[in-house]
Amino acid sequence: MILTLAYTTLTEKSAATSEQAPAQTAQSEKPKPCCVCKPEKTARDDCMLFSKSDNPEQECKSTIEQYKTCMAGFGFKV
Repeated sequence: MILTLAYTTLTEKSAATSEQAPAQTAQSEKPKPCCVCKPEKTARDDCMLFSKSDNPEQECKSTIEQYKTCMAGFGFKV
């Protein structure tokens, strides 16, 4: 009786773990924010850093939007 109960409990835990595994795999397949949109990020950073304008944010608005759009495509909110 005890062995049957222990086996049933272990089997249920194993099944629950198996069901959770695909969810964890899906999360691990999502790329890290640092690894996507590198060209857009570089263009945005260069524009902001080397801008001669008094308001670089306004001058670089299009490159900032391109970067945000790219990141949103990967599921990140910037």
